[in-house]
Amino acid sequence: MNHWIILPVVLPALVAPFIIMVLRYHLDLQRIFSIAATVALAAITAGLMARVAGGDIIVYELGDWPAPFGIVLVLDRLSALMTVLTSFLALAVLLYAIWSGWDQRGWHFHALFQFQLMGVMGAFLTGDAFNLFVFFEVLLIASYGLMIHGGGGKRLRAGTQYVVYNLVGSTLFLFALGTLYAVTGTLNMADLSVKVAQLPADQTAVLRVGAVLLLLVFAVKAALLPLHFWLPASYANAPAPVAALFAIMTKVGVYAILRMYTLVFGPDAAVSFGLAGEWLLFAALLTLAVGMVGVLGSAEIARMTAFAAIGSTGTLMVAVSLFTPQAAGAAVYYMIHSTFATAMLFLVADLVSERRGGDIAVSAPMPHNGVVATLYFGAGIAMAGMPPLSGFIGKLLVLDAARNDLQVVLIWATVLITSLVAIIGFARAGSLLFWKSSDPSFAAVPVGAEAGDLAAELPDQPAPPRLPFVPVFALFAMLVLLTVFAGPVTDYADAVAAQLFDPSGYIGAVLKGEGS
Repeated sequence: MNHWIILPVVLPALVAPFIIMVLRYHLDLQRIFSIAATVALAAITAGLMARVAGGDIIVYELGDWPAPFGIVLVLDRLSALMTVLTSFLALAVLLYAIWSGWDQRGWHFHALFQFQLMGVMGAFLTGDAFNLFVFFEVLLIASYGLMIHGGGGKRLRAGTQYVVYNLVGSTLFLFALGTLYAVTGTLNMADLSVKVAQLPADQTAVLRVGAVLLLLVFAVKAALLPLHFWLPASYANAPAPVAALFAIMTKVGVYAILRMYTLVFGPDAAVSFGLAGEWLLFAALLTLAVGMVGVLGSAEIARMTAFAAIGSTGTLMVAVSLFTPQAAGAAVYYMIHSTFATAMLFLVADLVSERRGGDIAVSAPMPHNGVVATLYFGAGIAMAGMPPLSGFIGKLLVLDAARNDLQVVLIWATVLITSLVAIIGFARAGSLLFWKSSDPSFAAVPVGAEAGDLAAELPDQPAPPRLPFVPVFALFAMLVLLTVFAGPVTDYADAVAAQLFDPSGYIGAVLKGEGS
């Protein structure tokens, strides 16, 4: 049995308590161990992705108990891609948090960061629906601690709203799992797929209730309208590196929809026919529209970025909701782009807020104005889907996948019009932030000040550090590479989609031990 597959979960699970118990009062050592663990995590996940790139499916049986009696971790193309995406994003965010000093503004940042990685990795690798719930709860606990890192009344209120809303989702998750178990007697995803396919048509009503509840839970995690209310305030008020890491959080919900509604409740299955198709598409289009209108109307750059993340999720869910292999391939490519672009924009928003305040309407001089403006421009055109960056390619793939859909006119119109709205919104904010920021009567905001806190003039305030620019440029480089190598990446995305829509290999590997 290949033991490497469990390391992405075990490594951060061991490092986090070690940091708390041994390195609690030694910030420099915490940073060293956290960086070393994250680098190792990136190397391990890259190796695992190379291992399954050819189509192999690796199954790890915990305690050597075979499925469906024991808990299994399953590595296929999609889960391998998501772990690599998480680890590389985490490394960039961690370096930014250290070099900008965010990690020293509160307690236990690095331990919580590792616990967060543990939860994300577990959610992507588990082959058991109940364990997916467990890892969701690990995510919730760690993300709440990270969200209130550094304190502040607004941050605490936003964190409380985030926890309450997600606890409601967790309660629905338990109800859904109980319903599925009552009908099928199993929660192993592969076994669920077999049992659901064997159910007589007259015994599927309760099962459909469980499937709908699951979809609602995953829609909450993905911030799909009208279940998105927790996201704008939570992401806008969270520490910038935390909000950047949360770019992968909504993707956990999207991943769960892709996994469960191709493997267990497939689009061709009689029990789930008509369950998630058309209404999910309309919810995605509404999410896209509201997100991009929010970009246009936001008065603070952090809140504008949060709405941009909602709009990006809407575009991604448009592709997912079509439930075709071509659309799933487009969704995978756009998911990679969206994760890096959203994280980059949150970090750029922090660079702006630390230098001149987060209020878009207020004009003030800014250190490193040209560099920050360049990064903002790059992140803006990526999020809006303008050429030549990967957002443009991703949206083209989504539009092409929708050509044969009955709602093609509505999809194309919504995507194109909201792209124009996003361009106007980012251009408006950029012109106020950078072109109209030359009034010498305003002073730069000191490093560490809250967004929008333009206090008295501080002419002797030292310039903010330059090292935080490095991880932001690294994320920008990832977007450029995603554009340059769009061909190979889309080929891999199509291979992921093909494996998703032919679940026989996954089921055979899990239930028969093949590929372990």
